[in-house]
Amino acid sequence: MAAIFGRHPVLEALRAGRSIDRLYLAEGAKATGIVDEILRLAQASGVTVTWIDRRALDRLAEGANHQGVLAEAQEFTYATLDDVVQSAARGTAFPLLVALDALEDPQNFGTLLRSADAVGADGILIPLHRAVGVTPAVEKSSAGAVAHLPIARVTNLSRALVTLKESGYWIVGLDHTGPELYDRFPVDSPLVLVVGAEGKGLGRLVRESCDLLVRLPMRGHVESLNAAVAGSIVLYDILRRRSVSDERPAPEDPSSAQARRTR
Repeated sequence: MAAIFGRHPVLEALRAGRSIDRLYLAEGAKATGIVDEILRLAQASGVTVTWIDRRALDRLAEGANHQGVLAEAQEFTYATLDDVVQSAARGTAFPLLVALDALEDPQNFGTLLRSADAVGADGILIPLHRAVGVTPAVEKSSAGAVAHLPIARVTNLSRALVTLKESGYWIVGLDHTGPELYDRFPVDSPLVLVVGAEGKGLGRLVRESCDLLVRLPMRGHVESLNAAVAGSIVLYDILRRRSVSDERPAPEDPSSAQARRTR
Protein backbone atom coordinates (compact mmCIF):
# COMPACT_ATOMS: atom_id res chain seq x y z
CA MET A 1 0.00 0.00 0.00
CA ALA A 2 1.25 3.49 -0.86
CA ALA A 3 0.29 6.92 0.44
CA ILE A 4 -0.61 9.82 -1.83
CA PHE A 5 -0.75 13.13 -0.02
CA GLY A 6 -1.62 16.64 -1.11
CA ARG A 7 -4.72 17.96 -2.83
CA HIS A 8 -3.54 18.00 -6.42
CA PRO A 9 -1.82 14.57 -6.35
CA VAL A 10 -4.90 12.93 -4.84
CA LEU A 11 -7.24 14.73 -7.25
CA GLU A 12 -5.20 13.68 -10.30
CA ALA A 13 -4.95 10.10 -9.05
CA LEU A 14 -8.75 9.97 -8.82
CA ARG A 15 -9.17 11.57 -12.24
CA ALA A 16 -6.80 9.00 -13.75
CA GLY A 17 -8.68 6.10 -12.19
CA ARG A 18 -5.88 5.02 -9.82
CA SER A 19 -7.01 2.27 -7.44
CA ILE A 20 -7.56 3.99 -4.08
CA ASP A 21 -8.69 2.07 -1.01
CA ARG A 22 -9.37 4.87 1.45
CA LEU A 23 -9.36 8.65 1.52
CA TYR A 24 -8.53 10.58 4.69
CA LEU A 25 -9.52 14.21 5.15
CA ALA A 26 -8.61 16.50 8.04
CA GLU A 27 -11.51 17.33 10.32
CA GLY A 28 -12.57 20.92 9.82
CA ALA A 29 -11.42 21.13 6.21
CA LYS A 30 -13.93 22.98 4.06
CA ALA A 31 -15.53 20.86 1.34
CA THR A 32 -15.08 23.52 -1.33
CA GLY A 33 -12.96 23.86 -4.45
CA ILE A 34 -10.50 21.01 -4.92
CA VAL A 35 -11.62 19.23 -1.75
CA ASP A 36 -15.20 19.21 -3.02
CA GLU A 37 -14.09 17.72 -6.34
CA ILE A 38 -11.99 15.10 -4.53
CA LEU A 39 -15.02 14.11 -2.45
CA ARG A 40 -17.27 13.85 -5.49
CA LEU A 41 -14.79 11.70 -7.42
CA ALA A 42 -14.11 9.50 -4.39
CA GLN A 43 -17.80 8.91 -3.79
CA ALA A 44 -18.42 8.19 -7.48
CA SER A 45 -15.61 5.60 -7.37
CA GLY A 46 -16.84 4.00 -4.17
CA VAL A 47 -13.81 5.06 -2.15
CA THR A 48 -14.27 5.06 1.63
CA VAL A 49 -13.88 8.58 3.02
CA THR A 50 -12.75 9.08 6.63
CA TRP A 51 -12.48 12.40 8.43
CA ILE A 52 -9.75 12.32 11.07
CA ASP A 53 -7.92 14.63 13.45
CA ARG A 54 -5.19 16.64 11.71
CA ARG A 55 -2.54 15.31 14.10
CA ALA A 56 -3.49 11.77 13.17
CA LEU A 57 -3.21 12.77 9.51
CA ASP A 58 0.24 14.21 10.24
CA ARG A 59 1.31 10.82 11.54
CA LEU A 60 -0.06 9.00 8.49
CA ALA A 61 1.84 11.39 6.22
CA GLU A 62 4.97 11.04 8.40
CA GLY A 63 5.24 14.78 8.80
CA ALA A 64 4.91 15.64 5.09
CA ASN A 65 2.79 18.56 3.91
CA HIS A 66 -0.48 16.75 3.20
CA GLN A 67 -2.75 19.83 2.87
CA GLY A 68 -5.44 17.98 4.82
CA VAL A 69 -5.77 15.20 2.22
CA LEU A 70 -4.23 11.72 2.09
CA ALA A 71 -5.18 8.63 0.12
CA GLU A 72 -4.18 5.01 0.62
CA ALA A 73 -3.63 3.55 -2.84
CA GLN A 74 -2.17 0.50 -4.50
CA GLU A 75 1.55 0.70 -5.24
CA PHE A 76 2.43 2.65 -8.37
CA THR A 77 2.47 0.45 -11.47
CA TYR A 78 5.39 1.03 -13.81
CA ALA A 79 5.01 0.62 -17.55
CA THR A 80 7.36 -1.40 -19.75
CA LEU A 81 9.49 0.18 -22.45
CA ASP A 82 7.19 -1.38 -25.07
CA ASP A 83 4.16 0.10 -23.29
CA VAL A 84 5.67 3.57 -23.45
CA VAL A 85 6.66 3.26 -27.12
CA GLN A 86 3.26 1.93 -28.18
CA SER A 87 1.38 4.57 -26.18
CA ALA A 88 3.56 7.33 -27.64
CA ALA A 89 3.02 6.09 -31.19
CA ARG A 90 -0.73 6.39 -30.76
CA GLY A 91 -0.56 9.94 -29.50
CA THR A 92 1.38 11.94 -32.07
CA ALA A 93 3.44 11.79 -35.24
CA PHE A 94 6.51 12.99 -33.36
CA PRO A 95 6.55 11.46 -29.86
CA LEU A 96 8.58 13.06 -27.08
CA LEU A 97 10.03 10.91 -24.32
CA VAL A 98 12.15 11.97 -21.35
CA ALA A 99 14.89 9.73 -19.97
CA LEU A 100 16.38 10.49 -16.56
CA ASP A 101 19.87 9.13 -15.92
CA ALA A 102 20.30 8.24 -12.23
CA LEU A 103 18.30 11.18 -10.88
CA GLU A 104 18.20 10.82 -7.09
CA ASP A 105 16.36 13.86 -5.76
CA PRO A 106 12.55 13.38 -5.42
CA GLN A 107 11.88 17.11 -5.83
CA ASN A 108 13.80 17.26 -9.12
CA PHE A 109 12.10 14.11 -10.36
CA GLY A 110 8.65 15.42 -9.48
CA THR A 111 9.33 18.81 -11.05
CA LEU A 112 10.51 17.19 -14.29
CA LEU A 113 7.41 15.01 -14.37
CA ARG A 114 5.27 18.11 -13.97
CA SER A 115 7.10 19.88 -16.80
CA ALA A 116 6.96 16.79 -19.01
CA ASP A 117 3.21 16.52 -18.57
CA ALA A 118 2.78 20.26 -19.14
CA VAL A 119 4.51 20.14 -22.54
CA GLY A 120 2.66 17.00 -23.60
CA ALA A 121 5.51 14.49 -23.33
CA ASP A 122 4.47 10.92 -24.04
CA GLY A 123 6.42 8.98 -21.43
CA ILE A 124 9.32 8.77 -18.99
CA LEU A 125 12.23 6.34 -18.70
CA ILE A 126 14.20 5.86 -15.48
CA PRO A 127 16.85 3.31 -14.46
CA LEU A 128 15.88 0.47 -12.16
CA HIS A 129 18.92 0.97 -9.93
CA ARG A 130 20.64 3.99 -8.35
CA ALA A 131 17.77 6.35 -9.11
CA VAL A 132 14.70 7.59 -7.29
CA GLY A 133 11.44 5.87 -8.16
CA VAL A 134 7.86 7.05 -7.78
CA THR A 135 7.49 7.83 -4.07
CA PRO A 136 4.87 9.85 -2.17
CA ALA A 137 7.28 12.80 -2.21
CA VAL A 138 7.64 12.52 -5.98
CA GLU A 139 3.86 12.34 -6.44
CA LYS A 140 3.47 15.45 -4.29
CA SER A 141 6.16 17.48 -6.07
CA SER A 142 4.77 16.46 -9.47
CA ALA A 143 1.39 17.99 -8.50
CA GLY A 144 -0.31 14.84 -9.74
CA ALA A 145 1.48 14.57 -13.10
CA VAL A 146 2.54 11.03 -12.13
CA ALA A 147 -1.03 9.92 -12.75
CA HIS A 148 -0.94 10.99 -16.41
CA LEU A 149 2.47 9.80 -17.63
CA PRO A 150 3.55 6.23 -18.37
CA ILE A 151 6.81 5.71 -16.49
CA ALA A 152 9.04 2.79 -17.41
CA ARG A 153 11.79 1.47 -15.16
CA VAL A 154 14.45 -0.12 -17.33
CA THR A 155 17.31 -2.36 -16.24
CA ASN A 156 19.83 -0.73 -18.58
CA LEU A 157 19.10 2.83 -19.69
CA SER A 158 21.81 3.01 -22.36
CA ARG A 159 20.51 -0.21 -23.92
CA ALA A 160 16.96 1.16 -23.87
CA LEU A 161 18.17 4.29 -25.67
CA VAL A 162 19.78 2.16 -28.37
CA THR A 163 16.50 0.28 -28.79
CA LEU A 164 14.64 3.57 -29.18
CA LYS A 165 17.25 4.81 -31.65
CA GLU A 166 16.66 1.70 -33.77
CA SER A 167 12.93 2.49 -33.67
CA GLY A 168 13.50 5.91 -35.25
CA TYR A 169 13.96 8.11 -32.19
CA TRP A 170 16.59 10.85 -32.14
CA ILE A 171 18.40 10.75 -28.76
CA VAL A 172 19.36 14.19 -27.41
CA GLY A 173 21.40 14.39 -24.22
CA LEU A 174 21.48 17.51 -22.07
CA ASP A 175 25.07 18.04 -20.95
CA HIS A 176 27.01 21.16 -19.99
CA THR A 177 29.84 20.07 -22.33
CA GLY A 178 27.54 19.56 -25.33
CA PRO A 179 28.81 21.04 -28.61
CA GLU A 180 25.37 22.30 -29.70
CA LEU A 181 23.08 24.87 -28.09
CA TYR A 182 19.77 23.60 -26.73
CA ASP A 183 17.66 25.38 -29.37
CA ARG A 184 19.57 24.34 -32.50
CA PHE A 185 18.80 20.65 -32.97
CA PRO A 186 15.90 19.54 -35.21
CA VAL A 187 12.64 18.68 -33.46
CA ASP A 188 10.71 17.31 -36.44
CA SER A 189 11.25 13.65 -35.53
CA PRO A 190 10.54 11.36 -32.55
CA LEU A 191 12.76 12.60 -29.70
CA VAL A 192 14.15 11.36 -26.42
CA LEU A 193 15.51 14.10 -24.17
CA VAL A 194 18.03 12.61 -21.73
CA VAL A 195 18.64 14.52 -18.48
CA GLY A 196 21.54 13.57 -16.22
CA ALA A 197 21.89 13.20 -12.49
CA GLU A 198 22.40 16.08 -10.10
CA GLY A 199 26.03 17.15 -10.17
CA LYS A 200 27.33 14.11 -12.09
CA GLY A 201 25.43 14.72 -15.30
CA LEU A 202 25.14 11.96 -17.86
CA GLY A 203 26.93 8.67 -17.29
CA ARG A 204 29.52 7.60 -19.86
CA LEU A 205 27.50 4.82 -21.48
CA VAL A 206 24.35 6.95 -21.61
CA ARG A 207 26.31 9.84 -23.11
CA GLU A 208 27.74 7.52 -25.77
CA SER A 209 24.21 6.31 -26.58
CA CYS A 210 23.09 9.84 -27.49
CA ASP A 211 23.01 11.08 -31.07
CA LEU A 212 23.67 14.63 -29.96
CA LEU A 213 24.67 16.47 -26.80
CA VAL A 214 23.28 19.95 -26.21
CA ARG A 215 24.01 22.59 -23.62
CA LEU A 216 22.37 25.64 -22.11
CA PRO A 217 24.34 28.90 -22.42
CA MET A 218 25.69 30.04 -19.04
CA ARG A 219 26.81 33.66 -18.65
CA GLY A 220 26.77 34.02 -14.87
CA HIS A 221 29.02 32.68 -12.15
CA VAL A 222 27.46 29.24 -11.60
CA GLU A 223 28.53 26.42 -13.90
CA SER A 224 25.17 24.73 -14.35
CA LEU A 225 21.49 24.68 -13.44
CA ASN A 226 19.90 21.87 -11.50
CA ALA A 227 18.48 18.96 -13.45
CA ALA A 228 14.83 19.96 -13.11
CA VAL A 229 15.35 23.55 -14.24
CA ALA A 230 17.63 22.64 -17.14
CA GLY A 231 15.38 19.83 -18.36
CA SER A 232 12.27 22.00 -18.13
CA ILE A 233 13.87 24.77 -20.21
CA VAL A 234 14.73 22.37 -23.03
CA LEU A 235 11.31 20.68 -22.90
CA TYR A 236 9.54 24.01 -23.27
CA ASP A 237 11.80 25.01 -26.13
CA ILE A 238 10.93 21.78 -27.94
CA LEU A 239 7.25 22.61 -27.41
CA ARG A 240 7.80 26.18 -28.65
CA ARG A 241 9.52 25.10 -31.83
CA ARG A 242 7.05 22.35 -32.55
CA SER A 243 4.20 24.82 -32.06
CA VAL A 244 5.45 27.38 -34.58
CA SER A 245 3.17 25.78 -37.14
CA ASP A 246 0.09 23.68 -36.45
CA GLU A 247 0.72 21.74 -39.62
CA ARG A 248 3.41 19.13 -39.17
CA PRO A 249 5.06 17.13 -41.93
CA ALA A 250 4.75 13.38 -42.14
CA PRO A 251 6.83 11.51 -39.55
CA GLU A 252 10.39 10.81 -40.56
CA ASP A 253 11.14 7.31 -41.80
CA PRO A 254 13.43 5.42 -39.36
CA SER A 255 15.91 4.79 -42.19
CA SER A 256 16.18 8.56 -42.74
CA ALA A 257 16.99 9.12 -39.08
CA GLN A 258 19.66 6.41 -39.28
CA ALA A 259 21.15 8.03 -42.39
CA ARG A 260 21.30 11.39 -40.62
CA ARG A 261 23.28 9.83 -37.76
CA THR A 262 25.94 8.45 -40.09
CA ARG A 263 26.59 11.68 -41.96
